[in-house]
Amino acid sequence: MITIKKPEEIAILREGGKRHMEILRQVAAAVAPGATAAALNALAEKLIKESGDRAAFLGYSPKGAKRPYPASLCVSVNDEVVHGIPNEQEKILREGDIVSLDLGLRHNGLFTDAAITIPVGKVDETAKKLIETTKKALTIGIAAARGGGYTCDIGAAIEKFVKPFGYGIVRDLAGHGIGYAIHEPPFVPNFGKKGKGKKLLPGMVLAIEPMLNEGTEKVILDEDGYTYRTTDGKRSAHFEHTIVITDSGAEVLTQ
Repeated sequence: MITIKKPEEIAILREGGKRHMEILRQVAAAVAPGATAAALNALAEKLIKESGDRAAFLGYSPKGAKRPYPASLCVSVNDEVVHGIPNEQEKILREGDIVSLDLGLRHNGLFTDAAITIPVGKVDETAKKLIETTKKALTIGIAAARGGGYTCDIGAAIEKFVKPFGYGIVRDLAGHGIGYAIHEPPFVPNFGKKGKGKKLLPGMVLAIEPMLNEGTEKVILDEDGYTYRTTDGKRSAHFEHTIVITDSGAEVLTQ
């Protein structure tokens, strides 16, 4: 069921969002050639504990999963689109990689979700363009979200912006409602036709998260049950913010 958050709940989400992004900022600052995904996860866990909050992903079992997620942070490198597990196999970041950091936070019982993709050391111009375009696609999607509109307005805006660049827009994964749980209705695709989907109402809280691939839009699930990769082995970028719908637009809660 799609839920509308109360003003006092939005205030909690706003505070949680600020804490969330400060943690993500500090983890991102630790990204460098030679850093390990396990160390980034450990840093995220330390910072979350110090803030008095809880990691939303650790122990979470999404629908269809055969086991709970084993980490607090998702660390997805190069052709890993989302949900890369950081702490089960050695994953060392190397110069020229791109890495997506995806974090969920529970603050005072309410959830926020956010992700960024950043370069590891010096990267090629193609990687820079992919990252910049995906980040801009998130901004475009947020600008299309407003009370009285529809979920597919967001996807249509993202798709229109991305299409000239020729990137594959991942269709099997999408944004979602959030707040009382880490994943709630509605499904918020990164493509679609304006005026379609669920109606957006003030007080709805959404996680918008474009995922763009250098090549095909198609993805495959790894044997670990969580990591999605591009089927052609090309790189992918991912950005995400938690927003609240207002009459005039959307407020980004994970600033």
